[in-house]
Amino acid sequence: MLPLVQIPQTLQKHFQQYRAVFCRTAGFAQVSRYLTGLLLSPNKTLQGIYAQWVWPKSESVQRRAMHAAVFESAGWSCEALMERHRQVVAPAHRGRGRAVLSLDWTFAHHPYSEHIYGTKAAYDYVNRCWSRYQTVVTAAIANPHRVDGVAVEVQFPNYQREELAYLEMTAQESYEQMEQVQQRLEELLHYHKNRLAYRKRTEIAVDIVRQLEAEGEFPQADYAFDCGVLSRPLTELIEASGKHWVSEIESSRLILWHGQWHRVDGVAQTLRQEHPESFRPKVVTGRNGQKRAIWAFTKTVRLKKYGSKRLVIVHETADLSDTPRFLLTDALHWDSSRTFATWSYRWPIETFHEFAKHLVGFESAQLRKEEAVKRHFCLSCVAQSLLQATPGSGHSSERFDFAQNHEHTIGQRLYTLGREALQQLLEMTQGLLAQGQSIAQIMEVLMPA
Repeated sequence: MLPLVQIPQTLQKHFQQYRAVFCRTAGFAQVSRYLTGLLLSPNKTLQGIYAQWVWPKSESVQRRAMHAAVFESAGWSCEALMERHRQVVAPAHRGRGRAVLSLDWTFAHHPYSEHIYGTKAAYDYVNRCWSRYQTVVTAAIANPHRVDGVAVEVQFPNYQREELAYLEMTAQESYEQMEQVQQRLEELLHYHKNRLAYRKRTEIAVDIVRQLEAEGEFPQADYAFDCGVLSRPLTELIEASGKHWVSEIESSRLILWHGQWHRVDGVAQTLRQEHPESFRPKVVTGRNGQKRAIWAFTKTVRLKKYGSKRLVIVHETADLSDTPRFLLTDALHWDSSRTFATWSYRWPIETFHEFAKHLVGFESAQLRKEEAVKRHFCLSCVAQSLLQATPGSGHSSERFDFAQNHEHTIGQRLYTLGREALQQLLEMTQGLLAQGQSIAQIMEVLMPA
C-alpha cells in the first residue's frame, strides 16, 4: 500500500474543472483526496482511503471531518456535480465518431450488511443466487474511443408486499382505545406514502432521459437499451426530443403479422423454415471498428401500445441455427445494418459497470444515508472519467507490450497516476532527509506504528 502525500498533478488538473460545484476550498480538497483514493487505494472505503493519506502536522484532518466534507457537507450537491460532469465530458463525444446514450441498471452487492441504504435481500438473477444488493439505474454515453457514465440513481427497494402482510396480520375488528386508532391510522398512511413514493426502474430511466434532454449536452446522440428499460413513456419522450432509439425486445412480444397477432419468435421460426432467403447477409462495423457478419430480416410492423415500428430479426450464423435477436426501433427509415450497429453501443454500459465496480469502488462504500450513497456513486462516475482523461505511460515496460496501435490502456493510465504518487512520496522523503530526520522518524510520518 503506497502512502499518499499529495493529489497527483494529472488528477488535480482535470478535477479543477469541477471547482465551481464546491463552495469551500477545504471541502474541495477533501473530495479531491477521496477521488484519488478511489483510483489508487486498494481499500476504497472512506476508512481505507483516509488511512492511506499522510497528513502534515499543520494540515491534520480527522476522519470524521473528511466524512462530513465528502458525504454530508451542504457546500455541494451530487445533482450539481453530475450536471457539471456532463458538461465536462460532452466535448469528448463531439466530432469523434458516432455517440450513443445507453440506459441500464446494475446490482451493487453488499451481502453482509443490512443497514446500507437501498439494500434488500432478494434473488440475484445474474449470479443465480440470493443476495443483498442495491439496484442502481445508470446512463452512459459511448463513442468509438471512450465510455462515460453520465447519470446514476439508486432505486429504493419495494417493501409493499412486506408492509401489506404486516397490516393484514395486525388488523383488528375493533379498537378500544383512541391511541390504537391513531397508531393504526399512522401505519396505513405510511403504507400509502411508501406506495406512492416507490419508483420503478423504467420511471427512473424516464426521469434520467428527461434531465439529459433538458440540458442538451448530447444533441446528436440516439439511445440504445434492452427490454428491461423499454416502456412507452420512455420511447415517447425520446421521440418527442427528435431522437431515435433501439431496443431489444422479448421473444414473447406480440406483433401484427398478416392481420393476426403472433409472437415474434413464432414469426421468426416461420421465416427460417419457409423463407430463409429473407434473411439478408450484412457486414456491420462495430463500435471498435471490427467487422461483424449478420443475417437480418427487417420489416415495419405494428405492436400493441407502441404502434408502427421497425423490427429487425438478427442471426449471426449463415445457417440461421443460432438463437435470433429481436431489435425494435422507431427509425422506420433505418436499414438492418444501422439498427444493429446502434444497438451494439448498448454494451459499453456493461463495461462501465465493470469498470466502476472493480476500479473505482462502486460497491465499496458502506453508507447508511441516501445522500451519502448518491454522492459516492456520483464521485465514482467522475473518477472513471478522470481516469480516461489521464494519458498512459509505461511504454518502455514489458508489462504493456500487449497494447496495440499505441492505445493507452486502463492499466497504463493507472500506472501514470501511481508513478506521480510515488514521485510525490519520494520528494517528500527527500525533503525530510534533508532536514536531518532519521529513517525511524520518517517511518513514523509515513506509517505510524
